[in-house]
Amino acid sequence: MASQRTSIRYGLTKFALRKINSIMGLLEGKRGIISGPLDEQSIAWKVAQKCHEQGAKITLTNAPVAMRFGEIQKLAEEINAEIIPADATSLDDIAKLYSQSQDILGGKMDFVLHSIGMSVNVRKNRAYTDLKYDWMQKTFDVSAISFHKFMQVAYQQDVMADWGSMLALSYIAAQRVFPDYSEMAESKALLESFARSFGYHFGKKNNVRVNTISQSPTMTTAGQGVKGFQEFFDYADTMSPLGNATADECADYCIFLFSDMSKKITMQNLYHDGGFSNMGINPEVVMPSE
Repeated sequence: MASQRTSIRYGLTKFALRKINSIMGLLEGKRGIISGPLDEQSIAWKVAQKCHEQGAKITLTNAPVAMRFGEIQKLAEEINAEIIPADATSLDDIAKLYSQSQDILGGKMDFVLHSIGMSVNVRKNRAYTDLKYDWMQKTFDVSAISFHKFMQVAYQQDVMADWGSMLALSYIAAQRVFPDYSEMAESKALLESFARSFGYHFGKKNNVRVNTISQSPTMTTAGQGVKGFQEFFDYADTMSPLGNATADECADYCIFLFSDMSKKITMQNLYHDGGFSNMGINPEVVMPSE
């Protein structure tokens, strides 16, 4: 009887270890590109670290200007990844990014993260009712059209492996009014539309899925550059039954969407916001406890 119990315990231990190993190796053998890591507060930075932890081989990319102001080299050394500077609005740069990534990693990409956004109007504190339109066009090109370019080049050059995953980060201002978010709201709406439309074509081509994550306000360097961001953050945190999703938690969600566990999820805008997107009113906001 004792030997039987020992055998059962041994079997359960082996089962548990297999489960742990499968959870810890979700991206084993996969290759990918992570765009947008700037510093340790960046969601893309957290995603890159977790991809490495989960067994993936990746390359890192950001705009050449970010190489001077960010800390991407520190991340590259930590996870033993190569950096390929690229202007996300340049088709030539994107093509080189894909070509060099395939050479470095040894094959097609299993996943790509688009974590890129910028508004000169927001940076310069231009009112939404007094925007400079050349700056707005730059916002759209950097923050949204670049995602279409990422997908189009990958599609035309057959960069993505079968059942791959392309993912971009969005925000609920694409659906609701956040006045200080300015024309970044329209950028996110365009970003999400590109994911739906290109998701069809990529799915039909070779089962590649395309999604966006609508993330909670997150304490990143870029986020904190938005006027009134702390108020954004506190309001959403109080409204959401589960509170705001952190950058680390968003990275975990990205890993799931890169993994084979999400093979039939595509053309979706997926809210990762602690429930904020479905809230109408929260008594704690209207009648805060003293």
